[in-house]
Amino acid sequence: MNVDLVFAIFAGILLVVGFIGTFVPVLPGAPLAWLGLLLAFFSDYCKISISGLIIAGIFAVLVSVLDNIFPVFMTKKFGGSKAATTGSTIGLIIGFFVGPLGMILGPFVGAFIGELIHNNGNSQGVFKAATGAFVGFLTGTGIKMVCVLCFVWYFIVSF
Repeated sequence: MNVDLVFAIFAGILLVVGFIGTFVPVLPGAPLAWLGLLLAFFSDYCKISISGLIIAGIFAVLVSVLDNIFPVFMTKKFGGSKAATTGSTIGLIIGFFVGPLGMILGPFVGAFIGELIHNNGNSQGVFKAATGAFVGFLTGTGIKMVCVLCFVWYFIVSF
């Protein structure tokens, strides 16, 4: 088996793992997908340009930063605390083990519980804060998914 084929195969694997990382919080989705493009760049099977690689790298960094900003921004905009954002992340991790529905509802439930604990059981504004954290989570995840899907498309057409 030649090195170019190995690079192309591992590039594809990194892109798939990167896509999974767009909704699994412990995996850095966009950076992993970008590493896949970097490996593809060194394979003769793929025609990835250096400018395409640089642009993809900029987008990988940008969406990774935005993914961390959106939940906090939206939670604050909806009147929530950092506890709602933390709860949203914990809810996502727990929801991952429950299945697809858990991954969708987990961030909201986690934000709700986090904000409820922060407010010492006072439920005023908790639902609104949880909604903000959930909207921020969905926005960040959506942007990462679109970015990584663009990387996957670039990889596929580069063959």
